[in-house]
Amino acid sequence: MTRFWQEPAYPHGQAPRTGILIVNLGTPAAPTAAALRPYLKEFLSDPRVVEIPRLVWWPILNGIILTVRPAKSAKKYASVWTDEGSPLKAHTEKQAKLLAGYLTQAGERELVVNWAMRYGQPSIRSQLDAMRAAGCTRILVVPLYPQFAASTTATVIDEVATSLRHWRNLPEIRYVRSFADDPGYIQALAASVHEHWKKNGQADRLVLSFHGIPRRSLDLGDPYHCECYKTGRLLGEALKLPPERLIVSFQSRFGKAEWLKPYTQPTLEELARTGVGSVDVMCPGFVSDCLETLEEINIECREAFLHAGGKRFGYIPCLNERPDWIEALMALSLRQMGNWLTEARPDQDALARQASRAREMGARA
Repeated sequence: MTRFWQEPAYPHGQAPRTGILIVNLGTPAAPTAAALRPYLKEFLSDPRVVEIPRLVWWPILNGIILTVRPAKSAKKYASVWTDEGSPLKAHTEKQAKLLAGYLTQAGERELVVNWAMRYGQPSIRSQLDAMRAAGCTRILVVPLYPQFAASTTATVIDEVATSLRHWRNLPEIRYVRSFADDPGYIQALAASVHEHWKKNGQADRLVLSFHGIPRRSLDLGDPYHCECYKTGRLLGEALKLPPERLIVSFQSRFGKAEWLKPYTQPTLEELARTGVGSVDVMCPGFVSDCLETLEEINIECREAFLHAGGKRFGYIPCLNERPDWIEALMALSLRQMGNWLTEARPDQDALARQASRAREMGARA
């Protein structure tokens, strides 16, 4: 097998295109144990996600976790599955379509906008191949993780690099590293909270639940913890909320090791036990509602808070397809593309001359 693959035929006389690839975490193809098994294997085999030596981790993963966890996870996925399928997949696809529409309205009609999942389908590799086939020579990769972590954003960048290893003609690549403090993102979060308050009234506490990572990652220099707290601080300032009424916490702990604290569910239970009657919970680290927000927070954590004596639990949805979020995503993408969009494009006469010269030299396309 050849190490480097054959490139698509080069279309002489066609202007090169610029593309945007938005990427989210991933989802199984169906809420079944059979579909969860390959998805979990891909996810939990990523050394950036589980930093345990493979000789130790492989028997645990294949002998225990992939035997027990798929069926348990399938039940949870089934509780949030919709007619459109996976909520995360549906929201991400809609965000890509809306982003393309907003860019067209802004005058950027030639941009190609695709979406991918780091784990599952559509894969990053397949979408990069599609963008190459569409003539993209410049690609902006936008991991949809507001706060950078090695186990999220960095693994997207890893997979992009891996996907390009067999290409002969490489595109220019740029990345959005994070947008934890992006003004448009913060404003969209604040607007969603205000809308919730207008409809339901303010709760005693606003809890911002971010996905957790092992404490060891922080100790080794991962900036995720700091970026989560930065988002929390900026959102609190935008809401003019006293610091004592806003709590940052971390969810989705996996395994026995210490993860970032405070943990979300114990925090909610303690609030209820100490007389806090109402909470509003939102998940700023997720731009799309998914299993971790709809099931873990809005079902499990809701039950835990109310069972511990809480009176009212309000869940504030993720940004999903909010127009202010799509506008923020567009502005973020345009800024990152920078000079790609300001350089003069070749006119049709120049492209025709290029094609003519290529044919004279024996080109077939």
